[in-house]
Amino acid sequence: MSDTVNSNRQTLEARQVSVRFEGLTAVDTVEETLHQGEILGLIGPNGAGKTTLVNAMTGFQAPSSGDVLLSGKVISKLTPHGIRRRGIARTFQAGRLFREMPVSENVEVAAVSLGYSRRKAHAHAMELLNWLGLDDRADVPAGILPYTDERRVGIARALAMRPQFVLLDEPAAGMSDLECDDIMQVVREIPERFGCGVLLIEHNMRVIMGVCARIHVLDSGKTIARGTPTEVQNDPVVINAYLGHS
Repeated sequence: MSDTVNSNRQTLEARQVSVRFEGLTAVDTVEETLHQGEILGLIGPNGAGKTTLVNAMTGFQAPSSGDVLLSGKVISKLTPHGIRRRGIARTFQAGRLFREMPVSENVEVAAVSLGYSRRKAHAHAMELLNWLGLDDRADVPAGILPYTDERRVGIARALAMRPQFVLLDEPAAGMSDLECDDIMQVVREIPERFGCGVLLIEHNMRVIMGVCARIHVLDSGKTIARGTPTEVQNDPVVINAYLGHS
């Protein structure tokens, strides 16, 4: 029965994806498949190609070679909006919020862009903000939020699109240990609450090791390891390239 369930789950796949900028290869023939309902960590040193790979998987950067597939169908040539409408959402290292708009409207606009009425979009936004502990700041201009709350609003905006997959780019950056604990709980809940797969880029190893079932490690654009948190932690190549220098 479990095989049948797994076979019905959606997949987001990078197949031999490379991204080149003039003479620089930022991502080099990377392969990975994210399944709906799982949390996959993507780690590596600065400049390893993590965000570039996410850009390629979400339409913000065309692969130089290889393909991105959603449940077996190539989506590499679609615009970011086209990919988003197919159920793939993301956050950004920089929040990209509408700073003059209230927090609630920042979330609502994501839902409205997918065809929600304003009334339904507002209700959905408030549900998300309540879950994230931000409902008391719904009417506050987004531009005055603390940095850590900006990250949470970015997650709410991504989830407002009811995605099949959400790609989170360093959601715990700049957070205290207590705030990291809170964001870990948020990430853990996403697959069950929203039914989507999560790709998590994060430099905080406590966060990665605490929430991810699998981890993919990049270095200089190449895959150097894949496996469970325990396998990755004990991989000498990973220790040398990344964990040993953190």
